[in-house]
Amino acid sequence: MATALDIKIKRANKVYDTGEPIQIINSTIEMVKPGKSLSGKTEIPFEFPLHMKGNKVLYQTYHGTFVNIQYTLQSLLAKDLTKTCEFIIHSVPQKGKLTPSPVTFTSTPETLQNIKERALLPNFLIRGHLNSTNCHHAAAKGRAGGEELRGTIRSMELQLVCVETRGCAEGYVHEATGIQNIQITDSDVCRGLSVPIYMVFPRLFTCPTLETTNFHVEFEDNIVVLLHPDHLITENFPLNLCTI
Repeated sequence: MATALDIKIKRANKVYDTGEPIQIINSTIEMVKPGKSLSGKTEIPFEFPLHMKGNKVLYQTYHGTFVNIQYTLQSLLAKDLTKTCEFIIHSVPQKGKLTPSPVTFTSTPETLQNIKERALLPNFLIRGHLNSTNCHHAAAKGRAGGEELRGTIRSMELQLVCVETRGCAEGYVHEATGIQNIQITDSDVCRGLSVPIYMVFPRLFTCPTLETTNFHVEFEDNIVVLLHPDHLITENFPLNLCTI
């Protein structure tokens, strides 16, 4: 006799805020005998609230490289008969308004760091800005362009990087991982013309900036300009991702 187990959540997108009850419309047990069309099903609807006791909190769902915050429902009948279903939690929205924090940058050969042979660089002046480094964990906006340049721009890219820190008082390990890369331009741009920057953050691979006792999850934006022939310029902007 074959036995199947299933879990169905009432909300189709499986997204819940902290404190909301999860409604399970169906926890089904199905038994089928080989060679027979008869089957039996048992449906058990129920719900339970999302809360933690004491000072513990439910962090927002996040799928990272070294830090993972995931929540699952599990139906268990026996060691060899289990069913797991993941659901997504949004953290509690912050009170008050999100304060804009615009940032501008100017890149020239003199402003660059970690350059071994500065004399080989072409003369250039690249300006840009991000609308805010304090942003809702959904998108980043801004503009960038070349004001003056001896040579050509091969490409411009916007990179989203996650910096995960884990450990304890004895020591911490920092790991930076590229999450998403968007090409802004694929060739040279007109001098004095700025091009728009817009990146939608991937939902499960970002979360509000977290700082806890045992781990941190932080994010950065890199604007990368590749000059002809192979000069790579990177401007780094730490981000503070928030919920609103």
